[in-house]
Amino acid sequence: MNRSGHPAFHAAEAFLQAPRLAQALSTVSIAVSILATPIHKVIGWPGLIAIISGLVVLAVASLVARREELEWQALLPISLTLFLGWAATTVFWSQYQWATVGGLAYLAAYTAVGLYIALMRDTIQIVRAFGDVLRFVLVASLALEIFSGLLVDAPIPFLGIQGNLAEGGPIQGLLGTRNQLGIIAMLAAVTFGTELRTKSIQPPVAIASLALAGITMFFSRSPLIGGVIVILGAAIIALYLIRRISPARRTVAQITLLAIAAIGALVTWGFRARIVTMTNAGGELDFRLALWRQILDLVSLNSLEGWGWLGYWRAEISPFQAFTAIERVPYSGLNAYLDVWFQAGLVGLAIFIVLVGLAFVRSWLLAGQKRSIVYAWPALVLLVLLTSGLFESSLLVEYGWLTFVVCCVKAAHELSWRRAFASTALSDPRAA
Repeated sequence: MNRSGHPAFHAAEAFLQAPRLAQALSTVSIAVSILATPIHKVIGWPGLIAIISGLVVLAVASLVARREELEWQALLPISLTLFLGWAATTVFWSQYQWATVGGLAYLAAYTAVGLYIALMRDTIQIVRAFGDVLRFVLVASLALEIFSGLLVDAPIPFLGIQGNLAEGGPIQGLLGTRNQLGIIAMLAAVTFGTELRTKSIQPPVAIASLALAGITMFFSRSPLIGGVIVILGAAIIALYLIRRISPARRTVAQITLLAIAAIGALVTWGFRARIVTMTNAGGELDFRLALWRQILDLVSLNSLEGWGWLGYWRAEISPFQAFTAIERVPYSGLNAYLDVWFQAGLVGLAIFIVLVGLAFVRSWLLAGQKRSIVYAWPALVLLVLLTSGLFESSLLVEYGWLTFVVCCVKAAHELSWRRAFASTALSDPRAA
């Protein structure tokens, strides 16, 4: 009997094609990417890998079942494909090849589920999925901090919660560190604000969610996200003004905005010493500067090709053993761009800068051109990820990478030069 005519086959196909599966799979994938740290701490790496592997299998099966709905042309942005390809190439000269294979598989898994979310869900559906997950994460984080810091007055070591709420923070929540919690709270604020403006949830719920994100940011006491908040606020104001300028004058406005941003970057660089002094709470920047100096010393040994892709650092592997002698053992370069240079070399860094630059420019142009405010969400989310990438490497793994892939693929599909070229060729009678 032909398997395609078997009732079980039809039932499986209907299950994999169901919109409810896409909704559930997207929400669970986002939740796992954000909560990867506590999941790993509770059930270990084997459990986390089993979960993400199951999600990948379901995502691939669902994509195959819905293959006729997909536009296969320009499925993946060329810049993203090039970066993944170069990262994979580093396995050939990596001094820790099996670890590189594992790191590449972990990167590929989050790329796959991020691609699935971008292809199967509309932008507003993606915003809602992120909103639901982020609300849960922030509520659970504050609940655990209240339990630890106020009710029992004791830390929760296996989750990284120090129980400092009674002293006004810093709190770590389910994210393990105050900086990661602060970044998640900023992403949540952008998401909740988008939900409020698009009226996709009840206004009281959206306003309460925004208050929740603000409270979390305040108690995280992260000394490193203040600048990101300022940049995000300036971007929101700029985007608000650009969306109200007539299309004929929008190009001039964008060029002016670019010039202002460049001047602002130069001024910031000129006052960098004073900024470092003002934001160096608890010696946090001193630790990062020492780490970055050590990374640059090692980068010079393999500056062009890098040491080999890894993702999360492993302290037992050379050359990462060299960092165990500093104040605390780092599990990343605490700078996404320096981390890419270290692991993938100058070639990888150049591809990565092109990748993130194209993704942000496309998202920003869409946010300024499209009528719906939902198109501002990818641009603002990318801004948070890219600026926080200056002091954290979360952009390269788990929730940071998944979110980046979602925004990158969505923007590339809306402004794809390959699709535009194909449409022009089809409409041109001389192409026949």
